[in-house]
Amino acid sequence: MELQLLNEPTVLLFLHGVGDGDQNDTWKRHLADALNRLGYASLDSVSVVAPKYAHALKGWDDKVPLPEVTIKRPSREEARRNRREFERRMGAVEFRLGRHDHGSGHAAGDALIDGAMFLPQFVQAQKYIKEPEVRAQVLTRILGLLPETGRLVVVAHSLGSVIAADLLRRLPIGLEVVGMITMGSPLANGNFDVDKLRNSLEEPPANLAWWVNFWNALDPVAAHRGLSSVFPWLVDFRINSTKQLHHAHDAAEYLADDAVAEAIGFALFGSKSKEVARVEQGLDIPLDAAERLALLALRYAHLLKARLKGELQDRFSGALRRVHATVVDDIKRRNISERRPMPSEIARLAFDLSDPRAVVPEPLPSAHIGKEDAVVFLTVLASENVIRPFEISIGKDEWQAAMEELSAEMGLGTRFGTDVFVAAKEAQEVLSGGRGKTWIKWGALGVGAVALVIATGGLALAAAPGLAGAAAITSALAAFGPGGMVGGLLTAGTLIGAGGGGIAFGLASPGTTAETLEAVVERQLAAEILRKSQRIPQDRAVWRNLVETEIEVRRQHERLDEFSDASASSLKELKRKITAVERALKFMRDNGLEPGVPPQEH
Repeated sequence: MELQLLNEPTVLLFLHGVGDGDQNDTWKRHLADALNRLGYASLDSVSVVAPKYAHALKGWDDKVPLPEVTIKRPSREEARRNRREFERRMGAVEFRLGRHDHGSGHAAGDALIDGAMFLPQFVQAQKYIKEPEVRAQVLTRILGLLPETGRLVVVAHSLGSVIAADLLRRLPIGLEVVGMITMGSPLANGNFDVDKLRNSLEEPPANLAWWVNFWNALDPVAAHRGLSSVFPWLVDFRINSTKQLHHAHDAAEYLADDAVAEAIGFALFGSKSKEVARVEQGLDIPLDAAERLALLALRYAHLLKARLKGELQDRFSGALRRVHATVVDDIKRRNISERRPMPSEIARLAFDLSDPRAVVPEPLPSAHIGKEDAVVFLTVLASENVIRPFEISIGKDEWQAAMEELSAEMGLGTRFGTDVFVAAKEAQEVLSGGRGKTWIKWGALGVGAVALVIATGGLALAAAPGLAGAAAITSALAAFGPGGMVGGLLTAGTLIGAGGGGIAFGLASPGTTAETLEAVVERQLAAEILRKSQRIPQDRAVWRNLVETEIEVRRQHERLDEFSDASASSLKELKRKITAVERALKFMRDNGLEPGVPPQEH
């Protein structure tokens, strides 16, 4: 679904929960105050529809038929395309509002709601769910107040969120729901699955641009959770709007919250500024290790995108758009916290992700980097997923061609890019014992990198060539985290040539899997093979690290082997680790990569 232009008529539909329907529209005053506080336009320019259906929830007068479903289930191919576009819009909204928080739920939450359903104040909810005549009457009344075409923003509280979800597929086909905001919703409770609503909304309907749900931490109706447990395609946000339990579910409390008002304001008015949201002008200052790696990764990804076609390019572009914006935002936040100016090369990459029409600025061709530093940087890029957390299978030839173009831009020549992949393939064959293992495992460090950071005391090790010192790397990892895209690249780069006994201890640790050790050793070996092919002096730290790792892993094995079962999984993991290190060391000995042994020609 393509969003219509913001100059078309906008209707704000507010759906209330149980009670008298807020006869004085106090919700509107709280929302208007919050929008004004955030700098949005007033509600005067918006057509507000706030139907009162409290009486209709008590019983039915004239029997009316249930409004027909107007938004049909799309075909499989249309559903895939719609879901992709929906995810793109949801990603932009999440980027704007904050991080998704689905909550953990309370153990007794559902039991409390189940019991409350029989209290007098919940009779209206019972009637909507159990009596088709009441449900039809409420939906018909709401639909009668809406236009046939235009832009619709739905804001729904409590039972109103159930009605909103029920209404979605019954709206006029000319109405585009450019945003739906629910608050204090009980939809995650099975009692509110009216007419198998969960099945009918298994996928986002084609007329819905995005849906965000807010839950108050103290709201008993929300039961300390959002709705993504039953509708995994929406985004949940937690708020803490009051410390008074008896007001935690009030619509006024939700609407007075800045995060809720920001979502509604964005749905109604779009960005507060029509200008591209530049981070800042930026200064002409050198890039640090994190910024340089991030910039290279984005350039590499953009070069690859240009080589793709059709549906594959479309998916990759959508993923890269989100990753690009997140990387720039992460660097901005880190630099602000460290009072570091934003380099102009990074600042120019900013764009407004919440604007679906905003053009993503492409990174400029990479500046020259010396071969010694490039070994680490390009080995990392070739083996890590530069669009993390997204995973898209793309052929090795396409990645290699993009790497060759990147290395040529850096003044290293295309051969350097070719050799990066040749070295990676050879290292992998060495560790697999020639079993024809597939090319490179993206994200093999993944969660293992987090374990290694912990096991090595935050990777406070001697940094690999091309990276800053240990203190700078440790500080950067604290800012970015080892699991994110920038932090993951830094972690991988550090592990390629990390010095000190900490890395050996970390790799031998039971908390580090054999797969993680193999990934680290593979990258270290690939870097050494690349250095040899490019006639660059070897990094003596790699040999030392492997020897120390072998000693530490064997020590762990001897300690456990004495009393453990021969079939113990821990012993199998240690044996796999020993095999990987042995193969790497043997290869280095046989190919003149051992310190003190003259390098040989291929």
